[in-house]
Amino acid sequence: MLTGARFMEQSMMYGRTGQERRETAGTHTIQDSAAYEMTSGEIARARAFVRDFLSRAQSLRGASVSERAVDVAQLVVSELATNVCKYAAGPCLLDLETDGSVLDIAMWDSGSVLPAASAADPTRVGRHGLELVLMVCQSFEIRREPVGKRVRVQLSLHDSPNGNPAGQTTW
Repeated sequence: MLTGARFMEQSMMYGRTGQERRETAGTHTIQDSAAYEMTSGEIARARAFVRDFLSRAQSLRGASVSERAVDVAQLVVSELATNVCKYAAGPCLLDLETDGSVLDIAMWDSGSVLPAASAADPTRVGRHGLELVLMVCQSFEIRREPVGKRVRVQLSLHDSPNGNPAGQTTW
């Protein structure tokens, strides 16, 4: 496991610091990655990374991304990053990919505990983040990795013709 300065040195080679942006050959897919030594201050950086990524997708590919989708993508990343801060302190990798209609968000961390949504309880204060993520995303997947876990979600970048969000509507 990489920690501290060594992790940041490695993340500079693979993450946003180097501004490495990949376009998959023969497709209209755009990808980017960022690495964080996840602390609460890094959550804002992760949200900004998502916002900048979607802005680049719009300018480079002419992708039509609704304002709602930008807000929802930032919310999802914020909630996933908050879980890393609370339950898996340490390095975190954020991968984004879009084809212009769907945003794929994958977050890896070194923690072994898998997140689980709590049962609905309107009187509970806090711990609603995963519930929110499940409500707004089209898909949600958790995979154990050789070290840690990877959470992958997808959300629509478009609203329906009547202006409603195109994410999950029922659970």
